[in-house]
Amino acid sequence: MSLKTRISDDMKAAMKAKDAERLAAIRLLLAAIKQKEVDERVELDDAAIVALVDKMQKQRRDSIAQYEAASRQDLADKERAEMAVLAAYLPQPLSDDEIAALIDAAVTESGAAGVADMGKVMGLVKPKMAGRADMAKVSAAIKARLAG
Repeated sequence: MSLKTRISDDMKAAMKAKDAERLAAIRLLLAAIKQKEVDERVELDDAAIVALVDKMQKQRRDSIAQYEAASRQDLADKERAEMAVLAAYLPQPLSDDEIAALIDAAVTESGAAGVADMGKVMGLVKPKMAGRADMAKVSAAIKARLAG
């Protein structure tokens, strides 16, 4: 079953269960998928949907930080609930050890010698970690590995 089909089935289940919060988050995701398909005139595959969900997760994290800075805990909690629903459509996250192993392999494969070669390493690592790790943290780990 494709990820898009699973999302649609989950929407129907949320409707039947009258789970308004879950339904709203799933509708938001389906709207984003449809918008991207219309804009680019393509049918999104599972990898593209995972990338879209990952982008939406990042937007939620940014919103939570801003809401908490403005003392709007109610809105931050709403964003956290949406993040929990979206997380169900992402692959299993990588552990710190797995991330370190992938970075080491990419550094060896690219022959990176310093921070100037960070783009080469990121280019190799990013497709393997899409949706499975916070790329800001991965970038910081790569920079630390190449600097030290």
